[in-house]
Amino acid sequence: MAMVQPPADVDQREADDMRAVTVLRGRPTLDVVWAALATVPDPEVPVLSIVELGIVRSVAWEGTQLVVEVTPTYSGCPATEMINALIRETLAVIGVAEVTLVNRLSPPWTTDWIAPEAKARLKGFGIAPPHVTGGRVDVAGISPLRRANVVVPCPRCESENTQLLSQFGSTACKAQYRCLDCREPFDYFKPH
Repeated sequence: MAMVQPPADVDQREADDMRAVTVLRGRPTLDVVWAALATVPDPEVPVLSIVELGIVRSVAWEGTQLVVEVTPTYSGCPATEMINALIRETLAVIGVAEVTLVNRLSPPWTTDWIAPEAKARLKGFGIAPPHVTGGRVDVAGISPLRRANVVVPCPRCESENTQLLSQFGSTACKAQYRCLDCREPFDYFKPH
């Protein structure tokens, strides 16, 4: 459990009182930690939390340290530092002073880790959710979006009459599509 260090101008009795409050309050349970992390929005897709996105892999107390393992959506994700800062800020609010963030790149994140209810929110936000990948297909050197059997329905009108415009949309983990019926462009969260 983290001990509160009093400011230099606080006398010993007040310092002891501050430590007593910390001891009485105790450290948050892992359920409380998970609930707090579930409020942290993904900076690039704020309709999803980092827990729903599946990037928080584990939380565990190791002595006074809370260890949070995070797997970014891809190793070069520009939001990683922002996510780490949001995690630290959120945990500080619930009284966690000592946090160790561990970025795990193996196993790599997959869209299969996105919570099912989060996929519906993606669609409501105007982003076509990733297809269920089921089994993995070896597409060494070939993007799965180039396979002829991939149909990406429009998240607005649900038409399957869509066209790939670019392998990269608003972020590298999305592709840019256009609906040929409602004529609206949209992002597609690429499965991987």
